[in-house]
Amino acid sequence: MNRGLILKFENLVQLRGACRQLRTLSYRKVYRAQWKPVQSSAHPVWSVLPYPQFWQKDALIRVALSQRRHLATKEETKKKKKKILLTKGEVEIRQKMTVEELARAMGKDIDHIYEALLYTDIDLDSLEPDSILYEDHIKLIVKKSGMKYKSEKLKEEKERENTDAVKRPPADPAVLTPRPPVVTILGHVDHGKTTLLDSLRKTQVASMEAGGITQHIGAFLVHLPSGEKITFLDTPGHAAFSAMRARGTHVTDIVILVVAAEDGVMQQTIESIQHAKNAGVPLILAINKCDKPEADPERVKKELLAHDVVCEEFGGDVQAVNISALKGENLMVLAEAIVALAEVLELKADSTGLVEGTVIESRKDKGKGPVTTAIIQRGTLRKGCVLVAGKTWAKVRFMFDENGKAVDAASPGIPVEIMGWKEVPSAGDEILEVESEQRAHEVVAWRTYVEQQERMKRDVEVIEAKQKEHRMEYEKKQQKLAHLTWRQRKAVLYKANKHLVFSKPKERTEMDKNVLSVIVKGDVDGSVEAILNILDSYDADEECKLEIIHYGMGDISETDISLAEAFNGVVFGFSVKANESIKQLAAKKGIKIKLHTIIYKLIEDLKDELNSRLPPSVVENTIGEASVLNIFSVTIGKNKIPVAGCRIQKGLLDKKMRFKLIRNGDVIWKGSLSSLKHHKDDVQVIKMGMDCGLSLDKYIEFNIGDEIICYEEKEVQQTTSWDPGF
Repeated sequence: MNRGLILKFENLVQLRGACRQLRTLSYRKVYRAQWKPVQSSAHPVWSVLPYPQFWQKDALIRVALSQRRHLATKEETKKKKKKILLTKGEVEIRQKMTVEELARAMGKDIDHIYEALLYTDIDLDSLEPDSILYEDHIKLIVKKSGMKYKSEKLKEEKERENTDAVKRPPADPAVLTPRPPVVTILGHVDHGKTTLLDSLRKTQVASMEAGGITQHIGAFLVHLPSGEKITFLDTPGHAAFSAMRARGTHVTDIVILVVAAEDGVMQQTIESIQHAKNAGVPLILAINKCDKPEADPERVKKELLAHDVVCEEFGGDVQAVNISALKGENLMVLAEAIVALAEVLELKADSTGLVEGTVIESRKDKGKGPVTTAIIQRGTLRKGCVLVAGKTWAKVRFMFDENGKAVDAASPGIPVEIMGWKEVPSAGDEILEVESEQRAHEVVAWRTYVEQQERMKRDVEVIEAKQKEHRMEYEKKQQKLAHLTWRQRKAVLYKANKHLVFSKPKERTEMDKNVLSVIVKGDVDGSVEAILNILDSYDADEECKLEIIHYGMGDISETDISLAEAFNGVVFGFSVKANESIKQLAAKKGIKIKLHTIIYKLIEDLKDELNSRLPPSVVENTIGEASVLNIFSVTIGKNKIPVAGCRIQKGLLDKKMRFKLIRNGDVIWKGSLSSLKHHKDDVQVIKMGMDCGLSLDKYIEFNIGDEIICYEEKEVQQTTSWDPGF
């Protein structure tokens, strides 16, 4: 064979091998070390010359080998610095990871990631160690490496610095000064609590209350003739407000237990005793209505023995005073008993430093804005003080006493009405003074954050409680389809939803009127699972059916919008985004996208969507009632028409409204009137007490004693009965 051809063939083989090595090295940019082929202007390295020279071949090989040695040296240096631990089993992945993060999670070097991405749609030339890989490619790399993957759990948020306001340490006994006692009046409803307060402070609170029963907590300062001051709290007597009553006892020094002499111990009397015991507050027994003939104070004292309330005459420590709040009898004796007990308790407080107190009552006044009634427990409150209570704050603008008179300062034990709150705080909230408005903002922000964390913690508890049940049900559904191939499963799902997909838009809208189809997208698998577990507690299918047609991780996509359009659904996203093009597409197709970052807000939004799908309920509002006193018939043409002679018992009859005929408690007809007459004149309305004759739009014979009801139908929007536990 010609020696020239042999040499040419050897050169081509060596050149081909060198080029393959160089091409592989160019793809593998290990730690940013990218090698680019060196070429001269005259002789590119990949050019095949018709008569290659040996010096060219040797130079080409030297370049390739030197570059390879250079890369190997860098790799060896990195490996010496940091040993990479190989991980077997599952790899925790996120929705987005950099090349370097994925290599570290898998226990591989970055070179391994590049090799796994060969022959994929990723441009390796533009890939760097800090380039971001998305979920699909991350899963592909892990699978190619012979490993399994699982979604990484949400990392706990870095602990926030506690910026809450707290009470001051106990004051030095040397700076304490006497203060008025704070007294709560407790007892059963209508036993005379408000009347007792009226007699003490000479005002008519009871006459202003609905039904004479106190509707909210009030605080009042009473000046006794002896010069002593007593602060009274008037708590509700209704059992429904027992929680507010319990709050009231926590700020009081003495409890007056009011018991009616003729009624004795009642259910709310027992509750009041228990509240006082739980708060560790001493009792004074006020036996009211002793002026009535049936009054029996001794029976009341004996009944209270069963509840560990032992009066002084029975060897106990509870003072008992027989009074008549209505007539003002023995009220000074009761006041002296309070003052005597207060002296024994040695009630004192620190009137210096930052203010501490408790909200007794809060409301929103049209002219004043948010207003609170508070008891000052420490410090002296003045205009300009910055206060925090619950999740709101105030800069005190005005203060008023119980008579509406403006005051400049309020010392411990004094009730005061405060103006200047940003929002209305809750009754029972602790009031603390802070140094500045900026500090108040910090406190409110911290408390809001803590409340959100606690609520999210409760969400997790609900999720964990249902997680086992949810998984079992899911596994059962999967087992039913386990014997089928993926094609068969697809066919089963297709058949189940075919009637929805191929129905006309109008038909589908009518069909889905009582169905809410939702698509749930979350940032990570844990978020999606949390939402699905909450939705799993939905138990109101008879009202509105809730269907989850798709769920997954990642931002809102066009596929989600298409699915929502097909099923007339709503897309809910948790900690994900929808770009402008997706939002425009959704708006064009009339699809709602609801994005949230807090789970309970997402669930509340979903409940609102459920409510909007519920059909309105029809409520009958009775306008008038009439009784049939006589029956007769009239002939019109060849037809006899029954006519009822009626008298209006309640309201009125309006011919334009709907009517129903009731016989022996059963409704035997519903419709409208064909005629309504009064003294042979056609009328539209008949009022109460008047007589009339009427006939129905249908042939029905009347009986004496039948009832004619006139009513109107109103539609009322329903709300779902589903309670997710928030």
